[in-house]
Amino acid sequence: MKVSEQIKLIRTLKGWTQENMAHKLGISTHAYAKIERGETDVNLSRLEQIAQVMEIELPYLFGLNDKNIFNLTNTQCQKFDHWHVNYPQTEQIEYQHELEKAHLVIEQQKTEIDYLKQQVSDLKQQVSDFREVIHLLKKPE
Repeated sequence: MKVSEQIKLIRTLKGWTQENMAHKLGISTHAYAKIERGETDVNLSRLEQIAQVMEIELPYLFGLNDKNIFNLTNTQCQKFDHWHVNYPQTEQIEYQHELEKAHLVIEQQKTEIDYLKQQVSDLKQQVSDFREVIHLLKKPE
């Protein structure tokens, strides 16, 4: 996972908006969004600031913790320009379960939203019906 993706994931898990993060970092929302999209190079001091705001250790932004097994892969001859973190199988399974739970929550929320939309529609119809009855009652005979 790229650093930009890790930053977005941690922010999302904390329930913070991009606007919240931008404010805490003292930058514009547009500038922060570019960080999350990986469209801007982020220097070490900014990464340290992001980690501090998120109340995490800097290595966590790189997806590293004491349970990780990581493997640096050489992608351009003698330069280590890209590297990937390979999580142990059990951690991948845990992440998959968390993702499945999140999808279930989202589906439940969609169902609740549909139910509420139907209630709103029913209430609008009742209001319309009541207005029609009131209109009929007010008509002189």
